[in-house]
Amino acid sequence: MELILGLIAIIAVGYYIVKGYSATGVLMSVGLLLLFASVLLGKPVLPEGVKSTGVLYLDVFEYVKYLLMNRGGNLGMLIMVLCGFAAYMTHLGANDMVVKLASHPLKYIKSPYTLMIAAYFLACVMSLAVPSATGLGVLLMATLFPIMINVGISRGAAASICASPAAIILSPTSGDVVLAAEVSKMPLLEFAFNLTLPISIAAIISIAVAHYFWQRYLDKKEGHNIERLDIHDIKTDAPAYYAIFPFTPIIGVLIFDGKLAPELNIITIIVICLLIVALVDFCRSFSARKVYENLNVAYQGMAEAFSAVVMLLVAAGVFAQGLSTVGFIHMLIDSVQSVSSGGFLMMIALAIITALAAIATGSGNAPFYAFVELIPKLATQMGINPAYLTIPMLQASNIGRSLSPVSGVVVAVSGMAKISPFEVVKRISVPMIVGFIVVIVATEIMVSA
Repeated sequence: MELILGLIAIIAVGYYIVKGYSATGVLMSVGLLLLFASVLLGKPVLPEGVKSTGVLYLDVFEYVKYLLMNRGGNLGMLIMVLCGFAAYMTHLGANDMVVKLASHPLKYIKSPYTLMIAAYFLACVMSLAVPSATGLGVLLMATLFPIMINVGISRGAAASICASPAAIILSPTSGDVVLAAEVSKMPLLEFAFNLTLPISIAAIISIAVAHYFWQRYLDKKEGHNIERLDIHDIKTDAPAYYAIFPFTPIIGVLIFDGKLAPELNIITIIVICLLIVALVDFCRSFSARKVYENLNVAYQGMAEAFSAVVMLLVAAGVFAQGLSTVGFIHMLIDSVQSVSSGGFLMMIALAIITALAAIATGSGNAPFYAFVELIPKLATQMGINPAYLTIPMLQASNIGRSLSPVSGVVVAVSGMAKISPFEVVKRISVPMIVGFIVVIVATEIMVSA
């Protein structure tokens, strides 16, 4: 029954969003229905650490309040601040100046898709500094997205690049990697650098190649005409040095990483960047009134981000919690335990089901943390290397999250790009499937069973 309820909910969400209904409204409505169904089935709806109201039905609304405060105050604030910063950069003409200066060297690269792949590799390197998939996606949308658009890359292709980097884990100190190494009973450095990193690099290269051909194919199919912005069409009175401003958040993230300088939250870094830009703007105009008016554009951008992106994230969170509390994830775990095939088939089954759970819930961590508990027992029973089962699951959970129309990164990127989450998923689907296959093949070659 739990599995049926979950499947009906997923199909209903997909159907109504494709039909043009508000994604926020659909996700919130279906999520609330699932939470009420959980109450009827006698299941708690609040996560651990959240105090119950004492009435299960009221706990449903308590969870919505919890999400509003949690996502609105942390992740939501990050999204709003970055969106406000991006609006500020556009208003000041800084983004236009970046394109104007970049047009000179970039004109020698004939294919915008080559530039797109270069942006993807840069974004993957950025994932080492920004561990949050959604945070990285929003940061890329505020910095690289406008540049990609202005050199002729379609909105869908540019958005897919911003949503892709966190699909493959590169960082050896990621919490997922640490847990996977522990479950695999291997030293962290050996597990991260000898096994996980080479497989990740192979997957990233394959995803880049797939992006190149898939985005080009979809653009041709949809009739997107590559039109580079003519440098003479760019009208801005901003000085050339303003071109550095859109990249100050990235520079700040790299500097304030806890090694070169004290580790700072991205929001703190953005506030510092806003202050620096405002001070430079004041030194240029010597008009406090004008500086404050310019900053109002940033505040308006934050407000628009709350209505367009943050509320969609809250609705997606309600839907994901509903799927979890109704028992959908538990049923998937049971289905894995019922598989009693050889090592290779077990590895594929675990990876696929972990990916499916991540797609359904929009979370990469939750399915991996749930399923990885099975590894020690399964590995012992089957007499195989636990790392052989763990690594594909580790990557599949993040690939599945990138394919989920309700995941934070897809919702945030699609909201900022002003396109449907399903458009982002379509754009990212083939590269992610190719990456998934490469992870399976590379694991089979590089990790002994």
